[in-house]
Amino acid sequence: MKNLLSPLLDLFYPHTCDGCGTDLTRTEKVLCLRCQRRLPLTGYQHLPGNPVEKIFWGRVNIRHAMAAYYYRKSSLLQQLIYQFKYNQRDDIATHLGKQMGNILLQSKWLYEITNIIPVPIHPAKLQQRGYNQAMLLANGVATITGKPVMEDILFRNNYSPSQTNKGRLLRWQNVSGVFSIKQTDQLKNQHVLLIDDVLTTGATLEACSSLLVSAGAAVSIYTLAFAHH
Repeated sequence: MKNLLSPLLDLFYPHTCDGCGTDLTRTEKVLCLRCQRRLPLTGYQHLPGNPVEKIFWGRVNIRHAMAAYYYRKSSLLQQLIYQFKYNQRDDIATHLGKQMGNILLQSKWLYEITNIIPVPIHPAKLQQRGYNQAMLLANGVATITGKPVMEDILFRNNYSPSQTNKGRLLRWQNVSGVFSIKQTDQLKNQHVLLIDDVLTTGATLEACSSLLVSAGAAVSIYTLAFAHH
């Protein structure tokens, strides 16, 4: 019966690549293999002292930091991020989270990580979007690596407007005080992996990391994309 239904399901839910529109095979999800290979890998999982780590030097004590891909304007990755942030395409975020997990498996420090924590979004934005994209990415990483996701540790206090066009100092002023942390002993002696979608100036991740470090955790950072300049 299932085989009879498959062609019908494909009519209602066409399985086409979000990159080029070609039909996906049964084993492909979201992107065909060719488009998956188009995403620009950073290779930072093999590179201690990489450009993402350097962003946080002298700002907050981070053990490791990396991004899976480079973020470029008008790129396929930018389109995919737009889809999961504004068009309810949670399947794209979950798929990319699993790709992040596969990349993280290649790092020499994954074994140090005890828990994964996504950067939180404001409840109003959560209600509007229906999900926190950082949580979907974190869940994807967790599925591949087996590391548990910790929820309800970090909170976003106020609804801040988009930071896309703000300079670094203004961004930091904009996010300091935006986040709060649940007073918990759960974080002591833990090494948490903080997950977010796009790293630009690092202000948001710095604010979250500072709170986690103050609660006694070691912190590493992992983002889907890095908007390098």
